[in-house]
Amino acid sequence: MTDSQKWTLVILAGLLIWLLYLLAPVLTPFMLSALLSYLFDPVVDRLEARRLPRTVGVIIVFLGLLLAGLAFVLILFPVLQQQISLLIDKLPQVLQWFQDALLPRLSRLPGVDPAWLNLEAVRQAMAAHWQQFGSSLTDLLGRLTRSGGTVFVWFAYLLLIPVVTFYLLRDWDIMVRRLHDLLPRRMEPVVAQLVAECDAVLSQLLRGQLLVMLSLAAVYTVGLWIVGVDLALLIGLLSGLVSFVPYLGFIIGFLLASLAALIQFGDVAHVLYVLLVFGLGQALDGAALSPLLVGRRIGLHPVAVIFAVLAGGQLFGFLGVLLALPVAAVVVVVLRHYQDRYLQSSLYSP
Repeated sequence: MTDSQKWTLVILAGLLIWLLYLLAPVLTPFMLSALLSYLFDPVVDRLEARRLPRTVGVIIVFLGLLLAGLAFVLILFPVLQQQISLLIDKLPQVLQWFQDALLPRLSRLPGVDPAWLNLEAVRQAMAAHWQQFGSSLTDLLGRLTRSGGTVFVWFAYLLLIPVVTFYLLRDWDIMVRRLHDLLPRRMEPVVAQLVAECDAVLSQLLRGQLLVMLSLAAVYTVGLWIVGVDLALLIGLLSGLVSFVPYLGFIIGFLLASLAALIQFGDVAHVLYVLLVFGLGQALDGAALSPLLVGRRIGLHPVAVIFAVLAGGQLFGFLGVLLALPVAAVVVVVLRHYQDRYLQSSLYSP
């Protein structure tokens, strides 16, 4: 490859990134559809291997997704809404508990000014203005729903994502094969190897980690429900969703569940029960869930995961959050490839 060709590729890549930045709001439903197509393409392939037409397999997958979505809306969503309302009602009690139980102990520590820890004014202000805040929030949501542009955009997304997902999922193998045929023959072996490695990493990251997150959310929710914590579903789902960063789901979930147990029961025994729930969940994750569902490590450091999500959101909004981890995983594969080439070059070892 000549220098002019290399510069041409660099310029084209820069123009592509700039175009993605400009079209980020428009591309969001298409990226969601591509993500869903990638996640469920192996399921359709297995149905196709059983001599079912691919279109029939796509329809079966769509029916499964539709039933799962209806189950979430009809079963989980009302319960989750109730848990959020319960959390809002408990916020003044949380501040009161901090003021009466925790802050007196903190004020006895050396170097701590008790005036800094007075939350009574905050609690009174929240109690006085909470109803006004709720009515203002209701009015804001009403205005948003009455806005024709907002309703149109959300309605268009709801219609566009299933349609685009259907066509992408039906023609996924054809598109991959055509892209493979367009590769220059001289570069085809290296690119095919990199794509295979990227596919393996993305499979572990997206499919495997998603199953781990759902499994941990279920374990934490059931465990906290057995303990008797009122906010079991809300804390369990939150802990499972952030568990893609190692130990983050355990830390956040344990702290929130311990605080909820202290306020609800007022004893240390239930905090120990909460610790047992999250300890069992973490042990199950390390011994069975991650080894079976994710497999070998994908090579993304927890700090790199957090940075990728924040950077993607800052640069491209919600689209950047969607693409952050897949792009980071692909970058890791490419860097490993060039690291191997560097270690075998005369620049490293003459």
